[in-house]
Amino acid sequence: MVLMAWAQAPSLPTYKVDIGRSKVEINVFKGGLFKALGHDHIIAAKRFSGTVQFDAGNVKDSSVSFSVDSGSLTVLDPQASGKDRSEVQATMEGPEVLNVRAFPRITFHSTRVSDLAQSGDALEVTLTGRINLHGVEKETTFPVRVRFEKNLLHAIGTATIAQTDFGIIPIKAGGGTVRVKDQLKISFDILAEKTS
Repeated sequence: MVLMAWAQAPSLPTYKVDIGRSKVEINVFKGGLFKALGHDHIIAAKRFSGTVQFDAGNVKDSSVSFSVDSGSLTVLDPQASGKDRSEVQATMEGPEVLNVRAFPRITFHSTRVSDLAQSGDALEVTLTGRINLHGVEKETTFPVRVRFEKNLLHAIGTATIAQTDFGIIPIKAGGGTVRVKDQLKISFDILAEKTS
């Protein structure tokens, strides 16, 4: 769902995201006076790619590039009926929300990696970059926990964004008594294999 491309120093180790062993999910939360009548949504990205250049000894030059096929975003909602999931899927893909025909990719390009700290066998870093969603590009900052296992890089984190920052008006029903909240939570669990 997101494409990230970084301008990297060529000497840094490069890792390619393994889509089969990685996960990107979006949580959409209900709101409004009668929010009990609605339900939260869980959306998974099925097609994405990414590259990471990272060296703990040279963090400031590290970079991340990630791209998600917006048409691959799939509504999971295990508690909903098949009919409800289909309706939510159609609304999400349509012109009122993602408009996947006009904006087929969601991308992220890092601009800064900072605040390196050791936490057990993991590194805690702060990642800053620009998300391009729905034709609008905005900067965002979020924490990431990074671990290394042989030739693998394992990154886990959560970012929060507002739909309205990207020109998307949160969906409402029942005259606004049931609606989705503006803020979305993007969670990722990424495994990337060293290529150079």
